Amino acid sequence: MKTTAAQDLTFALTRMFDLPGQSGGALDDEGLAAIIAECDKFCTEVLAPNRMPADREGARLENGRVRCPEGHRQAYQAWMDAGWQSLTAPEAHGGQGLPFGLWAAVVELVTAADMAFGLCPLLTAGAIEAIERHASPAQQAEWLPKMTTGEWTGTMCLTEPQAGSDLSTVRSRAEPLGDGRYAIHGQKIYITYGDHDLSENTLHLILARLPDAPAGSRGISLFAARRIKADGTANALRCGGLERKMGIHASPTCIMLFEGAEAELVGEPHRGLPAMFAMMNNARLCVGIQGVSQGALALRLAEAYAESREQGGRPIARHPDVARMLAEMRATTLAMRLLALAACTAEPTRLALLTPIVKAWSTDRGVEVASLGVQVHGGMGFVEDAGAAQVLRDVRITPIYEGTNGIQALDLIGRKLRGDNGAAMAALLEEAAAAHPLLAAPVEEMRAATATMLAAGPEEAAAGATAYLNAAGWILGGAMLARAAALEPGYAPLAEFYLRRLLPRAGAELRQLAESDAVLALMRA
Repeated sequence: MKTTAAQDLTFALTRMFDLPGQSGGALDDEGLAAIIAECDKFCTEVLAPNRMPADREGARLENGRVRCPEGHRQAYQAWMDAGWQSLTAPEAHGGQGLPFGLWAAVVELVTAADMAFGLCPLLTAGAIEAIERHASPAQQAEWLPKMTTGEWTGTMCLTEPQAGSDLSTVRSRAEPLGDGRYAIHGQKIYITYGDHDLSENTLHLILARLPDAPAGSRGISLFAARRIKADGTANALRCGGLERKMGIHASPTCIMLFEGAEAELVGEPHRGLPAMFAMMNNARLCVGIQGVSQGALALRLAEAYAESREQGGRPIARHPDVARMLAEMRATTLAMRLLALAACTAEPTRLALLTPIVKAWSTDRGVEVASLGVQVHGGMGFVEDAGAAQVLRDVRITPIYEGTNGIQALDLIGRKLRGDNGAAMAALLEEAAAAHPLLAAPVEEMRAATATMLAAGPEEAAAGATAYLNAAGWILGGAMLARAAALEPGYAPLAEFYLRRLLPRAGAELRQLAESDAVLALMRA
């Protein structure tokens, strides 16, 4: 059974995870299906035609302002007109207040249509969540209505040249101006849509230090600065340059210079990092979904090419090795999709555990699926006109940004697994073992590996963390497919292929845990 992404998303959110039942009456099955179908239509008709032309045109810095591709300006206006930004925004500020699980489906469809475009509304949605949780009622009332419509966009300004994953070394400073205002001084790098011409204003969420800040991460506060101030004048901030990148060329990745920019404190002083984590966790889930979306796009392109390209008197899709590659792409993408939706509809403890797995496992698999897509195309895959090369270039950022996948693995072991002594993982593994007989043995290996990781010292745990995370992804992804097949027999052949051909990769990952000393020995050499 071949299904579209929209069909899979509708099936999963209604029959596997009962999102309508979680929505408090805001959604029913028919309404959810209608929203996904309408989003799929919007993405197909409005966003997808821009993907390759916008990549060729790219974002550019002209006379101190960033200019986006013409197609993106038109698409963003259509995005606002259709009200998509408001989907999960709070009702008190003009949003529809619908569940995050539905936004997850929209994120996949939008970024599969045009990943570079999709990054802008994704960051705005994360900024809305951070403001809703941590800003004062007055700040929410002032900022959220414009962000909910999309008239304002949001950014996340964390990274500095010397402060990447280690935010304790942030140097940007905030000087009090009185009346609750601050002047921000500093440089931030890798700021997605830090400047652009899609919306009338941008609200920057910035990590910086107050004059009395203690050293380290406990001395960081969160501030919000508009590009255009309330009086209509330009704020003292600007784009100092655009990064030249491997992919997502149409998405401006800015060096942002804050030269006394007027800002407001969001939340409590010196508590900026916990506040920013609301946006970061949202972004990490959405980056994992980007891995799914690029796998889905690579699969769609590869299937169409393989059905039309004839060699040896038949379409290459009928050649066993190409059929194998397509099956790997299809099964892995569906497993990623279902696991991401399981996370986005889960209760908080399970969501926290699954977030690093979804972010890391899905983005690494997205890169692999995109690479297989190039391979299915053969020589045409290496040629930009086919579109497969762009998918591989674009998806390669996903294992890197919003916390590299190595950091996700450390988070899984150090915070999530040890935070409850493995209880949440044990519950997931119990459900996985019951999903299909072929999962029983891998689950037992995973239980033993969990005990090993809980008992390991910091260096030993770090050396095995990525292997442990990848094994969890393969096993939990397999359980998702098995559950889907039990509900809808049409998924059974794909689930069986995954469980027999791909699930053994979990065992190969787990066998690496016994060899952590090989990594540590190299460090000591």
